[in-house]
Amino acid sequence: MKKQAPLPTPARTSGEPKAIVGGRRNRGGAPSAGPDPVQVQASATQALVASMPYNANKGLDFGRDSARDPSVGLVAEPASDSVSASTLSEINITAKTGAPAAPGSRALDGSLAQARVDGSAQVLSTNQGVPIADNQNSLKAGLRGPALLEDFILREKLTHFDHERIPERIVHARGSAAHGFFEAYEALGDLTCAAPFAEAGKVTPVFVRFSTVAGERGSADTVRDARGFAVKFYTEQGTWDLVGNNIPVFFIQDAMKFPDLVHAVKPEPHHAMPQAASAHDTFWDFASLSPETTHMLMWVMSDRAIPRSFRMMQGFGVHTFRLVTADGSSQFVKFHWKPLLGTHSLVWDEAVKIAGADADFHRRDLWEAIESGEYPEWELGLQLFSEEQAEAFSFDVLDATKLIPEELVPVRPVGRLVLNRNPDNFFAETEQVAFCTAHVVPGIDFSNDPLLAGRHHSYVDTQITRLGGANFHELPINASLAPVSNNQRDGIHRQTVNRGRVAYEPNSLGGGCPFQAGARGFVSFPQPVDGEKLRGKPEKFADHYTQATLFYDSQTEVEQAHIVGGFRFELSKLTVPAIRERMLASLVNVSPQLAAAIADGLGMALPAAMPRALQTPEPPEFSVSAALSLTALPGDGGIRSRKVAVLAAPGVEAASLLAVRRALHAAGAVSVVIAARLGFVETADGEALEATASFENSPAVLFDAVVLPDGEAGVRALLAQAQAVDFIAQQFRHGKTLLALGASTALLDAAHVEALLPSGEADPGVVLAEAAEASEAHASFIAAIGKHRHPVREINPARR
Repeated sequence: MKKQAPLPTPARTSGEPKAIVGGRRNRGGAPSAGPDPVQVQASATQALVASMPYNANKGLDFGRDSARDPSVGLVAEPASDSVSASTLSEINITAKTGAPAAPGSRALDGSLAQARVDGSAQVLSTNQGVPIADNQNSLKAGLRGPALLEDFILREKLTHFDHERIPERIVHARGSAAHGFFEAYEALGDLTCAAPFAEAGKVTPVFVRFSTVAGERGSADTVRDARGFAVKFYTEQGTWDLVGNNIPVFFIQDAMKFPDLVHAVKPEPHHAMPQAASAHDTFWDFASLSPETTHMLMWVMSDRAIPRSFRMMQGFGVHTFRLVTADGSSQFVKFHWKPLLGTHSLVWDEAVKIAGADADFHRRDLWEAIESGEYPEWELGLQLFSEEQAEAFSFDVLDATKLIPEELVPVRPVGRLVLNRNPDNFFAETEQVAFCTAHVVPGIDFSNDPLLAGRHHSYVDTQITRLGGANFHELPINASLAPVSNNQRDGIHRQTVNRGRVAYEPNSLGGGCPFQAGARGFVSFPQPVDGEKLRGKPEKFADHYTQATLFYDSQTEVEQAHIVGGFRFELSKLTVPAIRERMLASLVNVSPQLAAAIADGLGMALPAAMPRALQTPEPPEFSVSAALSLTALPGDGGIRSRKVAVLAAPGVEAASLLAVRRALHAAGAVSVVIAARLGFVETADGEALEATASFENSPAVLFDAVVLPDGEAGVRALLAQAQAVDFIAQQFRHGKTLLALGASTALLDAAHVEALLPSGEADPGVVLAEAAEASEAHASFIAAIGKHRHPVREINPARR
C-alpha cells in the first residue's frame, strides 16, 4: 500500500512554548538531578494553554464558504512530552505496559499480525496465563467425590465455552470470506480523490465477504436467494466498505420497509419454517401487495439466485453513489464487479441436491480454490453519469429497484480484485467483520437514495448489538490501517489505551490535538437541498414493471423457462390461493406470456392484470439489454479449478483414464476418481488407480463433468451399480459434459443418454472417443467443459 499523503500543516498559534528539559525520578522515588518532572509538566501545561487564549477558528465555522472549505484546526506544540501524558509514571516499564507511545504515534498498525497467535510448543494455560497441569479432569473431593466450586480452571473453561457464540446477523448471517487486494488500472484523479484510485498500479488490501441474505448461519449455501458481495478496502485514508449484492437492484425503495421485507421472508413466526427459503405465504403476501418488488423478483426467480460459485457471480453496489475530486467536482457512479471466470449458475434440481450432499458447497469451493492457488478475480467497473443525464433517464437513479442498462451508460473498467488468502480463523475474521455503507473515504460520497440512507444507520446499529458495543471497529479484522485518533473513549471491549488527559475538542490542554484535518479530510459534497419536509416518493418511483419486463425480455429462451419454473415452484408452496392469484395478476403487467406459463403450471386461470400505480410510465430507452443475461459474461472458456468425476470399477482400462486426467490437470481442472468404495481399483492393465470418493459420498451434482472408462469388465461392473447409472443420467440432465471412452457407450445407453439431439445435430456436451482418437477427444472434452453447461438439451430434450 502506498504511503499516506501528509495532512495539511495545522494552523499554529503565536507564542509557542520553548522546550524545557525534563527530569526523571530514581527507583526510590526521590527526584534525580535536574528539574522536577511534576513542575516541568505543570509549567509546560500552563504555557501550552496560555498560547491559545481563544479559539481563533471559531469565526470560521459559519457560512457557505467555510462549509465547502473547512479550516485546518489550531495546533500548539507543548514544550515537554509530559504534557500529553496520562501519568508521569509511564517511564516505569514492564513487559505488560511496554514503553510509552511516542507523541502522535500508536502501537497498533491495524494489521492482523498484532493479534495472530500460534500455539506451537506452548504450554496450555488459563486466560490469565496460569499453566494448566491437568486438562482431563475437574477438581474433586476424592476420586469419586463431588466436584469442587473452587475449580477455577473448570469454571473458566466452561464459562468461555458457554459464551462462544454471538448473535448472528439478522440478514446475511451465512457468509464466507477471504483476504486479497485491489489494483487500480490507472490514476482516476479526474474522477475521484479516493485513495484506491490515486495512481496506476496502486494496490489496496481488501477483505471480501460473500453471503446469502435470508438464511440463518447454519443454512445451506445453494438456496435460492440474493447473495451479498461486501468489500472492505483498507486505505491510507481510512476504511471504505463497498457493501453490495450479486443483483444490481433490491426489493424495496425506502429503508422504512426493510423490517417488513425481512420479517416477511424469514421463517414464519408461528412455526419457524421454512428455513432459508422464500417459498411461503408471508413473503408472497408482502411481495404481491408491494409491486415495487417485481423487478427484484425477476432476478431472484432467475438463475442469478443460484450461482455455481461465489467466484462466478457478479457484484453490484446497488445504489447510486458519488465520486468527488480533490477540487470538489462530482458525478454519479454505480459500481460493478465482473468475474474473470464468467457468470455461471446451477439449475434448480442440481441446487436442491447439492444442499443435501454438501451444504457448504460455495464455502468449500472458495476455500479450496484459494488453497490450490486458483485465486478468484473480478474486474471493477464504473457507470459514470452526470446529474443532468440522470434527470433525463426514464427512471429515477435514486430508486434502488432500478438499474441503468449498460447500453445507456457503458461500464468503464478501472481495476481488478484478487482474493489470494484464506482467513486464519473463521470467527475472528469472517464472523466478526463489520461492514457499513457509511464507511467511506474522501472521494466517495452518497446520493439521496432513501434506502441507502437507512442502511447507514442500520448497519452500525446491528454491529453494536452483535459485537458487544460501539468498539467493534477495534477488533483486528475491522481495525483501520490508517491512524485512528479521536476523542471517543471507553465502552465495552475497549482495546485502545489512550494516553493523556484530554478527550474533547477544542482543547488547549492537549495542544488542540487531535486536530481537524480541514479540506484534506472528508468533506460532504455540497449538494443543494430545497424542498418541503414530508414523507413520500418521486413520481418515477411508481413505475414498478418496465424494468422487470426489460429483464425478462433480455433473457435467453432457457433462462426464461427457468424464471417460469422458479415462480411456479415458489407459488406452488403457498397455502392461500388468493395470494397466488394476486401475484399472478401483478406478473401479467411484466409479461402476459410469463404469467400464462406460470398459471398453466399451477392449474390456474390467468387473472386480469393488477392495476398499475403509474398508468403511463415514460418509454424506456431500451427494450432489451444483452448484459442482463448470464450468457453475456461467459468467462475465458478455461476450466481451471473445475471438478471432473472419473468413474471407475475393477476391470477398467487405466491407460486411457490416466491420459485424460493428465490432460485435465494440464488445463487446470481437478479430477476425482469415484468408485463403489474408497481405495485402490484393480484395473485391466495393472495400473494402480485410487478412488478417493464414492458414489455414496460424492453425488453427480458436485461435479462439472464426468469421464466414463473403457474396459469391458469395468463397464459391466458399473452397469450393475444403479448409483453409477444414475450419476451419468444426472450429469446429462443437468447439462454437463460427458466423455465416453470406448466400451463405455453402453453406460450412456443405460442412462438414456444420446449423442444426437432430436434435431439430428450432435450434442456438444457428449464426447465419444476411441483410444486412437484420444488427444483430439481430450481437446473437445476440455472445450465443452469450458462452456459450463449445454442448455440446448433443454430446448431439444433428448429422446427417451
